[in-house]
Amino acid sequence: MSEPASISASIAGRYAIAIFELSREAKGIKALEGDVAALREALASSADLRDVAVSPVYTRDEQMNAVAALASKMGLSSAMSNGLQLMAAKRRLFTLPHLLSALSNLIAEEKGEVTAEVTSASELSAAQAKKLAETLKKQTGKTVKLDTAVDESLIGGMIVKLGSRMIDTSIRAKLATLKNAMKEVG
Repeated sequence: MSEPASISASIAGRYAIAIFELSREAKGIKALEGDVAALREALASSADLRDVAVSPVYTRDEQMNAVAALASKMGLSSAMSNGLQLMAAKRRLFTLPHLLSALSNLIAEEKGEVTAEVTSASELSAAQAKKLAETLKKQTGKTVKLDTAVDESLIGGMIVKLGSRMIDTSIRAKLATLKNAMKEVG
């Protein structure tokens, strides 16, 4: 992680913990989960929202007004709405993507879930995804959500990243291993 990204993640982490704790005290984790999903979708689909969050052209008041209007229109929980207002007041809205990521991680941890990043050579069928999630659940003891992606350069197989562990069963990796072994032989 680059230094600016690390700093953004650190700033967002503090806000995420505060918002999460307030939501947990108010028994609003489910609402917070909905807020995170809605904000993630809004951030992905709205160039205006991304602009307001990261552009230094907007004043503190303009950012606060935009956040208030957004929170009202989206029906965000009070913890999330107040957290975003504070971030706007402190000129920290640029960390919004990191905030949403940190909140997702805190919510998943609270629910006993982990997310596995799965990159496969072709799209996984529903049965394959279900079987993979069940296998990973047996290993971790937690409910596993799959974040899937397709990379045809793998030729076949998949790469699974779960926390700090990585399992690479791709044909590309096996061919690379074979190539290195052949270099050693002669």
